[in-house]
Amino acid sequence: MKLEHRFVVPAPVEETWAAFNDLERVVPCFPGATLASHEGDEFTGSCKVKLGPVSLQYNGTGTFLERDESDHHAVIEAKGKDKRGNGTATARVTARLTGTDSGVTEVTVDTDLTITGRPAQFGRGLVQDVSDKLLAQFTTCLTTKLSTAPEEPPAATEPSAQQPSPTSAPPDTDAVPLDLGATLVPALARRAAPYLIGAALALLLRRLFRR
Repeated sequence: MKLEHRFVVPAPVEETWAAFNDLERVVPCFPGATLASHEGDEFTGSCKVKLGPVSLQYNGTGTFLERDESDHHAVIEAKGKDKRGNGTATARVTARLTGTDSGVTEVTVDTDLTITGRPAQFGRGLVQDVSDKLLAQFTTCLTTKLSTAPEEPPAATEPSAQQPSPTSAPPDTDAVPLDLGATLVPALARRAAPYLIGAALALLLRRLFRR
């Protein structure tokens, strides 16, 4: 299925582009996502998803297929599989950032998504609704990070015997799972509302005509 998103980041395009390419900074803004490691154009990570009583954890890899700094354009391919074998997910994401005269950045994200397993039971419309809500959370988080200067690490008082790899990120075992149930209920309610209202009116008219 193909998903389309448009949103605005209240920061200059160069600053926004830098943030999008700083995986350790931007990945935690995706609900349930954790970055495990990254090197060059390759990265690994996981995403915890809760669907009612069922908990899924997708472990996978991603690759920047294209990353044009001058044009602020990137193409990412990511693949993941639930660790219990309950489904897979593959996404090809094309992102384009455009600066404006007002100093904000307009972002266009087109996603070609393929999913199997339990999440595949939801159609494109519901997936689009859910992704819209998740993207709003992501944008809010990213805006907060961009408005807050990153903390500089304290200066070392003495040389360390072993320095950690700059391209590895320890897994965040406390990442809050993405609760699809809580996210889907409002979307389902919005879609069902017209039918529920129609059913209520039909029931009311039926009772009136019986009198």
